[in-house]
Amino acid sequence: MNKNPADILIVDDTPENLRLLSRMLTKQGYNVRKAISGQMALRAVKTAPPNLILLDIMMPYVDGYEVCEQLKNNPQTSEIPIIFLSALDDVIDKVKAFKVGGVDYITKPFHLEEVLIRIQNQLSLQAAEKEIHLLNTQLEIRVQERTKQLEEANTKLLEMALHDSLTGLANRVLFMDRLKQALDKTQANSAYKFAVMFLDCDRFKVVNDSLGHLVGDELLIAISGRLQKVLKPEDTLARLGGDEFGILQINIQDIDPAVNLANQIFELLSYPFKLLRHEVFINASIGITLGNSNYEKPEYLLRDADTAMYQAKASGKARYHIFSPEMHSTALQLLQLETDLRRAINQQEFIVYYQPIVEFNTGKITGFEALVRWHHPQRGIVSPELFVPIAEETGLINPLGNLVMREACHQLYKWQQQKITNYPLTMSINLSVRQFAQPNLIEQVDKILAETQVNPQHIKLEITESAIMENTKTADILLKQLRKRYIKLCIDDFGTGYSSLSYLHLFPVDTLKIDRSFIWSIDDKSTDLGLVPAIISIAKTMRMNVVAEGIETPIQFKQLKELECDFGQGFLFSKPLEAEQMTQLLKTNPQWQW
Repeated sequence: MNKNPADILIVDDTPENLRLLSRMLTKQGYNVRKAISGQMALRAVKTAPPNLILLDIMMPYVDGYEVCEQLKNNPQTSEIPIIFLSALDDVIDKVKAFKVGGVDYITKPFHLEEVLIRIQNQLSLQAAEKEIHLLNTQLEIRVQERTKQLEEANTKLLEMALHDSLTGLANRVLFMDRLKQALDKTQANSAYKFAVMFLDCDRFKVVNDSLGHLVGDELLIAISGRLQKVLKPEDTLARLGGDEFGILQINIQDIDPAVNLANQIFELLSYPFKLLRHEVFINASIGITLGNSNYEKPEYLLRDADTAMYQAKASGKARYHIFSPEMHSTALQLLQLETDLRRAINQQEFIVYYQPIVEFNTGKITGFEALVRWHHPQRGIVSPELFVPIAEETGLINPLGNLVMREACHQLYKWQQQKITNYPLTMSINLSVRQFAQPNLIEQVDKILAETQVNPQHIKLEITESAIMENTKTADILLKQLRKRYIKLCIDDFGTGYSSLSYLHLFPVDTLKIDRSFIWSIDDKSTDLGLVPAIISIAKTMRMNVVAEGIETPIQFKQLKELECDFGQGFLFSKPLEAEQMTQLLKTNPQWQW
């Protein structure tokens, strides 16, 4: 028996046919209803639509064709399958039956097995169509749900693509788009102006390195919140990356609103940031540029604001600077200089000059300081004050420093082999902060010593106080490794940096070098020699020798000698010379006494 029996309506004006079909279908488990006329059939279908109708054609008043047409014309009953029952076996009758909407045609007298098969086929077809309809409905629902999910995902992706994930601010992509919109307005209206500000937090790296990135992130969120408080709704604040922010002020008349905003920002940042576990002070440097129709691309606006920001940092930080065209020209020159610097290292455009170091007691040259000079093909001699900071910033100082060390060691070995003096000469070589921090410093030194075969006891490395104090643990290891190789160590520019005497007890230092700024003030009218006597006294107490640099007058020489300074260098003795010129000077066996 069927678990869910189909409901079948039999319509026939012959009672015998009704009984026969009804008994047979009931036996098969179907629910059977009967109607003896077309009118009764229409009422029965209206009351409770069946799953299938067996419909006799030849009936009085309303025949089967008319019943079928009425049912098919009604949307509520049009899908009910109708199988015609008829004694008529003419093709025309069958065609008409199918034309009015019948799905099958059974000729009387009929075989019960045929009737069952045809009913089952139609019910199976009906069930399949319902299943297909259900699946289509479910598929349509799933498609709609998926479409909605994709739309939500696309919205979220667009949001992520245009906003910073940490602060929720606009990111660089959205900021550049807003800049372009503002720039387009200037093209349409030359009187339209806007301002672009580039803000970089001062000393943010110190917070990150000391308190950790989580605290750094917390601070960035707090900074973002404060900045938003002073902006107008139409302005745009963006996090451009790291601790860099961009601000777009639109529809302004001149630079004054940007300057006022910068001052408001400084005021806001002057208060401490009270984070979850820390209280932090932070400030910023701001570059400002005024947008106008002269700009072609939004990238140029951000570039110029960035350039102005770096000028603000160079001027002392925690201040703003307004961009000027001259700044862009300077930036281009520095960029070209960096490019030339990279080429110069590869093409060996650098020459090492040597400035003699004179012993005060004998007045003789006892050593040299190696000083690099750049012979630029077009610009001639480029000052170290100009290219060394660029080399430091770009990392080129390491190959450049290795080049100088190798050449200086080679030249010292050559002089020693020539035996120009009957006593050993020394060579002082500067190590920059970045050189001192390179991980393979000892390896590089060992390689150069092996290549040049110079005696390491006659090499003196000059290191600034800042290089040592930035990482005392690493410095301690490096200095002790250098000392194991019998290399002498000198603190360069002593008194201008940390001036913390404690590190002198910790590290194996041989020499203190007095910065030239302390020497220039010494003249025949000097009564106060500043820190010079104190530095010499410290060195003597700690069994170190002292070198004074920048000596230009006999008075300075005499004063320093009376203070028992050990060595000196400066233009009084000789300016820095190339190796060949210095060789000729050595051969004259010069001696200075006053």
